Amino acid sequence: MELNPRRVAILVAANTALAPFAIDAYLPAMAAIADTINASIHRTELSISVFLFGFALGQLCFGPMSDRLGRKPVLMSGLVVFLCASLMIMTADSLTSLLVWRFVQALGGGACVVNSAAIVRDCFSGREAARVMSTMAMIMMLAPLVAPAVGSLLLHMADWWLIFVFLAVYAGFLLWLLGTRLPETRDMSLPAASPRQVIRNYASVLRHREGMGYICAVAASFAGLFAFVTASPFLYLDYFSLSPGVYPFVFGVNVVMIAGSNRVNIYLLRKRTPQQNLRLGLAVQLIAALGLVTATALNIASLGVVVPLVMLFTGMIGLITPNAISSLLDHFGHISATATALLGGIQFSCGALAGAMVGLFEVEHLWPMVLTMLAAALLGNVGVRLLTPAATDGRSA
Repeated sequence: MELNPRRVAILVAANTALAPFAIDAYLPAMAAIADTINASIHRTELSISVFLFGFALGQLCFGPMSDRLGRKPVLMSGLVVFLCASLMIMTADSLTSLLVWRFVQALGGGACVVNSAAIVRDCFSGREAARVMSTMAMIMMLAPLVAPAVGSLLLHMADWWLIFVFLAVYAGFLLWLLGTRLPETRDMSLPAASPRQVIRNYASVLRHREGMGYICAVAASFAGLFAFVTASPFLYLDYFSLSPGVYPFVFGVNVVMIAGSNRVNIYLLRKRTPQQNLRLGLAVQLIAALGLVTATALNIASLGVVVPLVMLFTGMIGLITPNAISSLLDHFGHISATATALLGGIQFSCGALAGAMVGLFEVEHLWPMVLTMLAAALLGNVGVRLLTPAATDGRSA
């Protein structure tokens, strides 16, 4: 079965889109779910952080299994778990049952998505891998762009349970698509790692100075993103008093910005290394975070100021994530799923932590969001500059 870059990007993007659909599609139904399970909306929102933690754990557990058993067995099993858990969430009648099944759903989702970057690395490396990941990311960005609208439509058609029927159907579609269109990409002649070797593999990534710099960049930018995502309902609906009908548009422009920066990244990779683009994205992200903090401090954080600065911050993920992942996997091609699992585990844990920090303070102001975003941007910039060399020679290309 022939795999060209475009086909790999489309298949892997369809698989990776499972996570943003699972996170964003049910956001419009949060209040309806809270009413059904007799919980406050704030407690119901804990299901977002629970999903992120489960997603992180799923990647850590099943990434090494993918390196041992192959991509497709782990991928197919994860989709089955995700599908079944999505159907069980429909029956949730308490906060506990909702959180339990969201956690199980996230474990299955983590087993699926952890294979995405590993599949790309199985087939490509260097600049070509970065280009494929950018193309994949552009396609994948359609998911968070349309997910809230899909969720709103399904909620209007029936009730919140229909959203999880949709997620189950999407998982079933992926079972067919990837089962029939994606071959096993891992070289099965490579030796399989024992559980002890898996621990040593994780330790080898954690000890790799440059690799941890790239992981720091992805995790920090993701934490900043989820500080905004968690705060966005309060930010736009309460603080700026926008209507629910306008919310998907001011939220969606950030997704469009990320997709656009992915396209810019592909163009810049013709003459620049992935490491150079990574540093550029981190620098711009820090400038945007500083702008948000300054505007808040000076009490000039109007809608016309905040929306463009948030767009600039989130948009830089298109320059940061694909270049950091491809740079990381250039060092760990032999254990790419394990390295991706560790990256995903740290990334989603940081996103869950950032979201929890913003929500726990319950401050009716922008400060929790903007300070968390600034802290994330500082961490990403400092981590990359301390742990990775200035890549001007294109050696990773």
